[in-house]
Amino acid sequence: MFAERVSGILLHPTSLPGPFGIGDLGKAAYQFVDWLVAAKQQLWQVLPLGPTGYGDSPYQCFSAFAGNPLLIDFFDLVERGYLTLDDLAVPVFPPDRVDYGRVIVWKNAILNLAFTRFRQQPPPAAYTAFVTAQRWWLDDFTLFMALKEAHGGRPWPEWEPELRDRHPAALERARQEHRLVIESHAFRQWLFFEQWLALKAYANAHRVALIGDIPIYVAMDSADAWSQRHLFHFDAEGRPTVVAGVPPDYFSPTGQLWGNPLYDWAKMAADGYSWWIERFRANLRLYDYIRIDHFRGFYNYWEVPGDAATAVAGRWVDGPREHFFDTVLAALGELPLIAEDLGEPHPGVYALRDHYGFPGMKILQFAWSSDGRDPFLPHNYDKNCVVYTGTHDNDTTRGWYEKAPERERDYVRRYLRVDGHDISWDMIRLAMMSPALVAIIPLQDCMNLGSEARMNTPAAASGNWTWRFRPFQLTEGIQRGLAELAQLYGRDYVPPAERPVSPHARVVER
Repeated sequence: MFAERVSGILLHPTSLPGPFGIGDLGKAAYQFVDWLVAAKQQLWQVLPLGPTGYGDSPYQCFSAFAGNPLLIDFFDLVERGYLTLDDLAVPVFPPDRVDYGRVIVWKNAILNLAFTRFRQQPPPAAYTAFVTAQRWWLDDFTLFMALKEAHGGRPWPEWEPELRDRHPAALERARQEHRLVIESHAFRQWLFFEQWLALKAYANAHRVALIGDIPIYVAMDSADAWSQRHLFHFDAEGRPTVVAGVPPDYFSPTGQLWGNPLYDWAKMAADGYSWWIERFRANLRLYDYIRIDHFRGFYNYWEVPGDAATAVAGRWVDGPREHFFDTVLAALGELPLIAEDLGEPHPGVYALRDHYGFPGMKILQFAWSSDGRDPFLPHNYDKNCVVYTGTHDNDTTRGWYEKAPERERDYVRRYLRVDGHDISWDMIRLAMMSPALVAIIPLQDCMNLGSEARMNTPAAASGNWTWRFRPFQLTEGIQRGLAELAQLYGRDYVPPAERPVSPHARVVER
């Protein structure tokens, strides 16, 4: 999938700077692409871009297909004539974190104002074309969001039975009753996709490819679970009979109870995995590569009873394995997928990954607790992998090092022959020099930030997904440092015709 050595940066758009309380798809996003180019980075990895639900997590979205309206660039709406600069009297938001509660209320009000202006003229042809082309998911999503608003945000299993169970007559009445709210959500999706695809085109034109992220499971309270209920394990009242999680381990004696509804893989197989094929097809329009979270679930998954209080009572159930990927590949031709294969090692998971040539993931922070045979140490890598200093679920490298046991800190220092005073850049260098074809660095590590810049702490119920950087933190020094490492370790782009040939290369005469 990756033919040559490349590197890039992990940064979610919400972390970009800007005046509106949260990063968006406007000027700062384009400036970041320019910065990547100057830093000789060829990849930008983002987290899921869907509309966030519980806990503001991009891994718990209201839709597997929709975009997050909070990312819409308001200055673009001024240029379109839907807003004026006077409309954008911005409250004082924290510059270094997202205050989601205040941002959501303010941005929704501005988007409603833009929609009011949008309706004062005939809809543009581009909007009509978008609504027509995306109707297969957009109709259910916009109705779902309108009904959630009408029910005070309550999840769909708590709606009236005729709406919960999608009786056709009840749905038609709801479409008529909530017509304007439905159209307002379609308007927001049109704006999001136009802006994101324009940003992607700009990035691609500058030789920056985008890596997207899709969770294997959907949120319980999502348009997908509600509209495609037959593809999940639900009872007659919309309650999941089994849910997702992971078993007890060294870190958690009760395991992790995620609560996502589990797929009925037999029913999905019966219709040729059509929902999954459309999901991949939609994401391949948004990204150049896809990282799929919890790849293991395609091999086997931990099934927990829907009424369980913890994940202890679960069991391993076989996933769809080769039958799934063979079917998807037959439909799509190729699947540029990065397999998130972390967690408890399992040879069957690795065999499934390798059968299709999907690169797996290596996390440098995981490498120091055993010995020289640890699979996360770079000298043990196969080149077909993606190495990270850390991910969105880890502490920053500096934060990790400051809290790590002294045995691990000592191992790092001896392995790298450093004293640890610049550990973030020591680990960035290690990732860049590793055999892995792809190296991805969280921007926080480039900035040598501590735990205050951590994006997500999985066990924490609040305070996640809020980190933003300030413009002055994206320095030319960081840019030059990344560019030098990309050049030193062959991760910069050089046209084949301009690549120097070593005078020591052996010439074989025929």
